Amino acid sequence: MSLHNAKRAEEMRIGGFQKLSLLDYPGKLSAIVFTAGCNFRCPFCYVPYLVLPEIIKKSRKVPIEHIFSYLKKRKNFIDAVVVTGGEPTIHEDLPDFIRELKSMGFLVALETNGSDFGMLRRLIDDRLIDYVEIDIKAPLTFEKYNRAVGDVLTPKVFGNVKASVNLLLKSRIDYEFRTTLVKELHTKEDILEICRSIKGAKKYYLQNLKRTGFFVGGKKLTPFREEEIMEILNEGRKIVNVTYRK
Repeated sequence: MSLHNAKRAEEMRIGGFQKLSLLDYPGKLSAIVFTAGCNFRCPFCYVPYLVLPEIIKKSRKVPIEHIFSYLKKRKNFIDAVVVTGGEPTIHEDLPDFIRELKSMGFLVALETNGSDFGMLRRLIDDRLIDYVEIDIKAPLTFEKYNRAVGDVLTPKVFGNVKASVNLLLKSRIDYEFRTTLVKELHTKEDILEICRSIKGAKKYYLQNLKRTGFFVGGKKLTPFREEEIMEILNEGRKIVNVTYRK
């Protein structure tokens, strides 16, 4: 890695690093890099230490060279690196960071909220990423989406989200969409509306709200009941390839 690129990559704050995962990149052994900072404030988000600035400032920063050093020693064991957050695409230095991962021979997956269409398209066009995971927070109407992301949405960012979804639907890159089910934010019809909006998608996963001690929104939230999820799946599968990921 050049000194120039090392300096730029170090500007991106890393808030966590998981050395091994069997689940986060389909069919591959992966490591997970968690970037710190996010432009959304989803009330059901359970990683406030990667989202809220006042907590990020007090949290441990993972040295980027520590990550590269670990990965270089395990190139023959780990297949892929998953870059998630927070929201990775808010960092201008993300392409440099991923380019270094690619130069080491890793497959790279990006988990994103889709809010930076330009960044996503650049990463795909430059063949820097091999797999994309977009969280669809709510039906693709401004009011519902704004509520699901903590009332911070703008028309421009919402347009980016829709453009990112459409990009993946038309792209040859491997991808998945997913939605976290929250009773206070979603109804069965909301999820079926999402299914209709992504008809033809390769993969759409539903995941239930995780019970945790603290959400970004600071309020108690409720997961769906298993029978409710099964009902959604039975109807949703008539529209799109939807699966429940427990």
